[in-house]
Amino acid sequence: MFISWRIFAMNHQRIFSVHFKTMCYCKIKAILKRSKTPVPLRRNYSSPPGVVGNDVKSLYSIISPPVAKIRNIGIMAHIDAGKTTTTERILYYSGYTRSLGDVDDGDTVTDFMAQERERGITIQSAAVTFDWKGYRVNLIDTPGHVDFTLEVERCLRVLDGAVAVFDASAGVEAQTLTVWKQADKHKIPRICFLNKMDKTGASFNYAVESIREKLKVKPLLLQLPIGEARTFKGVIDVVNKEKLVWNSNSDDGKDFERKPLLETSDLELLKEAIEARNSLIEQVADLDDEFADLVLEEFSENFDLVPAEKLQTAIHRVTLAQAAVPVLCGSALKNKGVQPLLDAITMYLPSPEEREYGFLQWYKGDLCALAFKVLHDKQRGPLVFLRIYSGTLTPQLAIHNINRNCTERMSRLLLPFADQHVEIPSLTAGNIALTVGLKQTATGDTIVSSKSSALAAARRAGRGEKKPGKNSETESLLLAGVEIPEPVFFCTIEPPSVAKQPDTLDRTLGDKRHFVRAELEARPVEASSGMAVIEYADCISVDLLQASREAIENAVHSACLQGPLLGSPVQDVAITLHSLMIHPGTSTTMVNACVSRCIQKALKKADKQVLEPLMSLEVTVTGDYLSPVLADLAQRRGNVQEIQTRQDNKVVIGFVPLAEMMGYSTVLRTLTSGSATFALEFSTYQAMSPQDQSTLLTQRSGLAHVL
Repeated sequence: MFISWRIFAMNHQRIFSVHFKTMCYCKIKAILKRSKTPVPLRRNYSSPPGVVGNDVKSLYSIISPPVAKIRNIGIMAHIDAGKTTTTERILYYSGYTRSLGDVDDGDTVTDFMAQERERGITIQSAAVTFDWKGYRVNLIDTPGHVDFTLEVERCLRVLDGAVAVFDASAGVEAQTLTVWKQADKHKIPRICFLNKMDKTGASFNYAVESIREKLKVKPLLLQLPIGEARTFKGVIDVVNKEKLVWNSNSDDGKDFERKPLLETSDLELLKEAIEARNSLIEQVADLDDEFADLVLEEFSENFDLVPAEKLQTAIHRVTLAQAAVPVLCGSALKNKGVQPLLDAITMYLPSPEEREYGFLQWYKGDLCALAFKVLHDKQRGPLVFLRIYSGTLTPQLAIHNINRNCTERMSRLLLPFADQHVEIPSLTAGNIALTVGLKQTATGDTIVSSKSSALAAARRAGRGEKKPGKNSETESLLLAGVEIPEPVFFCTIEPPSVAKQPDTLDRTLGDKRHFVRAELEARPVEASSGMAVIEYADCISVDLLQASREAIENAVHSACLQGPLLGSPVQDVAITLHSLMIHPGTSTTMVNACVSRCIQKALKKADKQVLEPLMSLEVTVTGDYLSPVLADLAQRRGNVQEIQTRQDNKVVIGFVPLAEMMGYSTVLRTLTSGSATFALEFSTYQAMSPQDQSTLLTQRSGLAHVL
């Protein structure tokens, strides 16, 4: 299948000091190869309450526990670390799928898009809801590829905790660093799961050390592997001094044994467990004063006597404080270690009420929610994902959108389960909902029950008075949305351009003569202006101007969309109409055509200069790779302003022309072995040098020889 993409970059031209926006584009042909035939799959999760054949649970049977037993978590990692496979096992062991899906077979629950199944990667985040041992878990599987990092960003904004999945043979990888920084930004408590312990080259110690060194965190080893690579068969529960061994004859991993470690049969494993447990107790005591007091007062002589429940509670507090991260291990593909991971999610990650949201006290239980994602369904229209922070959602509820200052009615309330959903009668605080009927709501909008509710909350917060620069009392109560930078590239699929319109200003059509004569001047303006400034001479008849103003202004703006050099928009130009003669009965279309052609002639006679977009660039790189990054930027006409030091990284701050940044993401990954990240944002437009402008125009005219 061939798809022609045109990628546009905004450039500018100048007439004297008059700027022309130029639209540069290159045509890219991409061949989308099918690696395998997609497996058609439709699973039914919306059966009546109870179970559906083979003891598969229905979504209607999901419990609605107190908020203390709700967990909103995300699965995040580098690409191919096993996030989706881990999610698939979680759903299977919790009882909501009948079979174990496989990424390679294209039949997983959360990777439901055709493109995801063909490529075997996660492209968009997917939400699922399930229960586990009396807890309700709202889980979001996020992409691991750097190109879809925004999906991770907007999901982390509404989560209370996260599971970071690592390839045990690779440890911390490039995108692991990126998503970890994103979680740091939103202060998300995390636990680590060292996946693929069965893989050749897997090393528990190496992976733990990479977490310590690269992520600059303190790992709490709650488990130790029993064997590695081909010999991996289970884990040691350090907290309880138990071993969990999976039956090698079990096809789905449901059959495993949990046994206490005994001196008679497991002497070496017991020694390892005791040593690791003592070290764990010392670590936690250093990080949690309450636990330290308990240990010193009652168990200083013998750490073996420290109750597992007390240690688990202390680990929970340390995790919430983000002072350390619990570490577990297993192999999702081989169905080992996932059930203990689920236990750890409910035991160590926070509930919604354990997260600090200062704004909740002002709502007094009224509805307060954040729209963090919008999907478009062919049948249902916009589907809006909401995180409910307080209050309750019900179908047919009228809600107020603070950002849009509008009221909408939610027609249906759905429980998300990847691409299949079930209708529910209500949903309480702490949960994630999928709503139908909110056509004005966009990502990042704050949703409340009514405008009066928002005003009341503002008054309670003591911020009811209007402040300078604020449009309303409620603006100060907006929840922090997702920070999305302005786009720098624009892609579209378009047909070939149509032929130019004829040059017709004096023509007789039927028995009517259409005649227009215009005289105008184009000159630069000092103040930056994206739209052309239109001025009229005093000699022009008021009546004539009143009848033709709309056609004239449309002609000016239309003509300035295509400059004479590269056919791009013009800026910083003033158009003065000195005279206008129109024959009676002449159509406004002719007026438009005449003025437009007159402007184009004036612009062609002017001296012109191309402006190009200048981007603000920030590259975060380790010191080892700083030199090649700087050398590459110099070749891209980059201007380095300063180099900062942030922890162990160097941050290069400067400016670079957008035209030089095509493919930079791939080049940067190659130069730094995938360890560097960069942010690019539009800054301003700058004039191209005469040499660069001449080269550009020569290339565009097709005269340049391209090797």
